[in-house]
Amino acid sequence: MKRRKFLATATAAVGLPLLTTNQSNAQLESLSPMSPANSHFDAIVLGVGSMGSATVWQLAQRGHRVLGIEQFDISHDQGSHAGQSRIIRQSYFEHPDYVPLLQRSYSNLAAFEKETGAKIFHKAGVLYFGKRGNELTAGVEKSANIYKLPIQKPGHQEAARQFPSFAIPADFDIIFEPDAGFMTPERTILTYTEEAIRLGATIQTKESVQSWKQEGNLIRVITDKGEYTADKLIITAGGWAPHLIPQLKQELTVTKQMIMWVNPKSWKPFAYGNFPCWIMEDPERGSYYGFPIVPTKEFGGPLGLKLAHHQHGEVTDARNVNRAVTPGTEEDLMSILRKYIPEAVGSILSLKSCLYTNSKDQNFIIDYLPGSDKRVTIATGFSGHGFKFVPVVGEILADLAMKGKTELPIGFLGINRIK
Repeated sequence: MKRRKFLATATAAVGLPLLTTNQSNAQLESLSPMSPANSHFDAIVLGVGSMGSATVWQLAQRGHRVLGIEQFDISHDQGSHAGQSRIIRQSYFEHPDYVPLLQRSYSNLAAFEKETGAKIFHKAGVLYFGKRGNELTAGVEKSANIYKLPIQKPGHQEAARQFPSFAIPADFDIIFEPDAGFMTPERTILTYTEEAIRLGATIQTKESVQSWKQEGNLIRVITDKGEYTADKLIITAGGWAPHLIPQLKQELTVTKQMIMWVNPKSWKPFAYGNFPCWIMEDPERGSYYGFPIVPTKEFGGPLGLKLAHHQHGEVTDARNVNRAVTPGTEEDLMSILRKYIPEAVGSILSLKSCLYTNSKDQNFIIDYLPGSDKRVTIATGFSGHGFKFVPVVGEILADLAMKGKTELPIGFLGINRIK
């Protein structure tokens, strides 16, 4: 959507008169804020990022009066979702219990793309490799076997022919998941939010939540710009969750993660269509992952071949993140390229940071807040592997908030596992 069209739609959604293109920015800035008469909602969503945007859309689609409050722009680079691409896969090595949710996520995403005409999922496959007997490939194979998911187990000669850019040691296991690929996070969030606005959702950006409280059957939210009430509250605040859900402050750790884009010697072998997404387990250093080069005219920046180290970075506070490059990042990631993808070694084009919000067991926390009489629903602790679940988590949170239950299998993600 063009910026002018988005602003017009968003302005209409918050109950303000539409401006013609001849009216000035000064007139827009002089418009009154939302009136008290319009400040009560069926549900308020705190944080319109990955999970929040899908939740706002689900609620609006079901006809509910919903407000989404976002402290930054939609989308933005201050949290967990920026950076051009996120892997989506079904043969889940983390735990097989996630697979039914991923199958629903794939289904929901396909339906959303068909309905909106947006292209969010890009099939590139995922190549997994690690030393024989490693947890990564063992977990992939376990989930695939339980749910009969299509995977391939090429021998080393076949892998060298099919994936010539990789130098995989002879004592490594190799698995390829052909139906996996990547999602475009910024486009995902923008599209869910745009469609929610079209359906009547109210979206308030650049507005920071100061506090919220439950008053019997009423939820009251106080921001730096106003006060709102709702029947239900949904908190999808990413790295800010520890401050909005004090009960979980000791259970969540926010870390800064570094991502790098490099300029390979030759781009063609690493271009989308020629090169897969990949996840590997180095015996000494742990998990790394990466993506093909995508055209910036279609996907936006940064430019180059993207990779990162999937381990906890330095502990931080989302309200005050040191965005400087973490010492050792360049050598850590370049050493992995030299060892496993040597033709990709080149100059560094970009280094950026994002946030992980980690639970102690690395599993999500999706449940009602204890003591809220099912009026406050929380989704947090996505621990660096949550984005692929956006299409299903939006459905789950809307179900929990407005139906009082969900039929989707999320028992293993409940808050009752936390002491």
